[in-house]
This record gives sequence, structure tokens and C-alpha cells, in this order.
Amino acid sequence: MALVTTTNVVLGIVLLFVLIILATAIKIVKEYERAVIFRLGRIVGARGPGLFFIIPIFEKAVIVDLRTRVLDVPVQETITKDNVPVRVNAVVYFRVIDPIKAVTQVANYIMATSQIAQTTLRSVIGQAHLDELLSEREKLNLQLQKIIDEATDPWGIKVSTVEIKDVELPSGMQRAMARQAEAERERRARITLAEAERQAAEKLRDAAEIVSQHPMALQLRTLQTISDVAGDRSNVIILPLPMEMLKLFRSFADTAEVVKLKLEKEVAEKLENEAREKRE
Repeated sequence: MALVTTTNVVLGIVLLFVLIILATAIKIVKEYERAVIFRLGRIVGARGPGLFFIIPIFEKAVIVDLRTRVLDVPVQETITKDNVPVRVNAVVYFRVIDPIKAVTQVANYIMATSQIAQTTLRSVIGQAHLDELLSEREKLNLQLQKIIDEATDPWGIKVSTVEIKDVELPSGMQRAMARQAEAERERRARITLAEAERQAAEKLRDAAEIVSQHPMALQLRTLQTISDVAGDRSNVIILPLPMEMLKLFRSFADTAEVVKLKLEKEVAEKLENEAREKRE
């Protein structure tokens, strides 16, 4: 009975050991993961996705995630090319395209990518003017993406996008830019007003030319104005004289002036004749 019991215990231990070995030998990686296999310290390749086996004790699997990662670059304080201090942060999108290089070429590819992104951000911003940083951000994004991608390519990393999120300027610079923008808006407003005055003057000139060619147009316009004003009973309307009466009065004045000149001329001739007769 003791022998049977000892045998059962030994078999149980052996079975447990086998189960442990099998558990460590079976590996399952997801669709977005790859397992880099090391055999006695030497790399033998990458496996996955799905189910595979490794040799316990002799082989080791390092799981690498192939999904795109989002890396938030901390705020970097730097000075632009035109000596303006700014605080800039960014975001980097990258993924592992070669899991073997990501494991063997760098100790921590996430930390390494973060550090190269920070130094590159400071370098690129330091080579750009403030106006370029504010208005041509897409150009700087492409430049950052190219530099960081080239730096991380030996690690099996592909940088797909780099975006500058925020640019913080000193308060004094913000006030100066606000004054500049206000002055620019004031300049545009004055130019617009002057252009409107010029166009209005041209239209008035054209209207005056038309009225001068058609005198009745002025009278029609006068009647239209009276009709518009008549809608408000609080206004006192003073009707001007018709244009024909004004012309009649003007013709009378011209006739009277001609008669006056004629009489003055006759009187002058008469006085001159009398003076000549006295001398004779």
C-alpha cells in the first residue's frame, strides 16, 4: 500500500511537471502582435499571429505590439530664429514595422522615440521664424515627420504623422501681435471706406451728367423725394417752384438786363451828342 502511494505521488509530480512544461511551451499572440524568439540567447525570428510552440528553458519569446502608438511630446521651451521665446508641444504617431529591430537595436523603443522627438522639435523650431511657426505649421509638421522617421528607421519604427498641437507665446508678444492685427484691420477699414467714397463720387458724377442732359429728370426726382417724405406726417413739406417757372423768371431777368443795357447805351449816346452840339 505504501509502494502504491509513493508511485502515485511520483506520477502526480511528473504529470504536474509535464503540464508546466506544456504551459510554458504553448504561446498565443494576437493579430496585432508578434513574438520575437530567442534560442539560447540567439535570435531565430519572429512568429505569430496565432498559436505556436517554443522550447521551454532554451527559447524565450518577447511580445511586440504592432499597433500605431500615440506619443505626447512634452512642452519644449525654445527660441525661434528671430529670437522669440516660445513653448511648443506636439504629438507623434508611430508603429513598429520590424519587431526584430525594435527588440535588438534599442533597449526601449518608446522612450527612444520620445527623446528623439523632443530634441528634433526644439531643433526645428529654433530654425524657423515666428511667422512661419504660426502660419506654415503644416510645413514644419512634414519636416518633423521626415527627420524623426529617418532617425527611428534603424530601430524598425515608422513615424506616420507629427503634429504641433500648441504654440504658447509670451504675454508681451501676444499684446504686440494684437495691436498689429488691430492696426491692420483699421488700415483695411479706411481703404474700404475710401474706395466706397470714390465709387459714390463716380456714381454722383454720372447722375449729374444724366440730369444735365435731361432737365426733367431733376424734377421727377424732386417729386419722388416729396412722395417719400409725405409718408411721415411729422415732417413739414415745402414745395419748390417748378423748373419751368424758374426758367421763366430767369428769362425775364435776362430780358430786363438786356433792356437796361440798351437804355444805358441810348442815354450815353444822347448825352454824348448833346455835348458835341454844345462844343460846335
